[in-house]
Amino acid sequence: MQNHNGRMAEKKRELLAFLHSQVFDPILNSSDASESLKRGVRLTIMRMNERDPVGIISYYWSAIIGTERSTPFAGQMRAEGFTRFEEVIDEFRIRFNDDWIRS
Repeated sequence: MQNHNGRMAEKKRELLAFLHSQVFDPILNSSDASESLKRGVRLTIMRMNERDPVGIISYYWSAIIGTERSTPFAGQMRAEGFTRFEEVIDEFRIRFNDDWIRS
C-alpha cells in the first residue's frame, strides 16, 4: 500500500494534469494568447505547485469565488476566448470531491 505522502503526490499530479489539459496548456500553447495572460497562467501554476492537493483545491475554489486578482484574470481569459476555471467546474467538483481527497 502506498504511503500518505505518495498518495498525496499522486493526487497533486492528477489535479495539475487535469488543470493543465483543461485550462493552462491551451493558453500556454496558443500563439493567440497574450503574453500577459501566459504570464498569469505561469504564475498560477507556480502558486499551485507550492501547495498540496487540499491547497490546490482551495486555490481553485477561491479563484471561482473571486479574489482581487482572479476576477480580472478570469475576465481576460474569457475576453481572449479561453476556458476558465468556471467552465470546468462541474467536472472538477465531481472528480476532486471530499471522497477523492480522502481515498
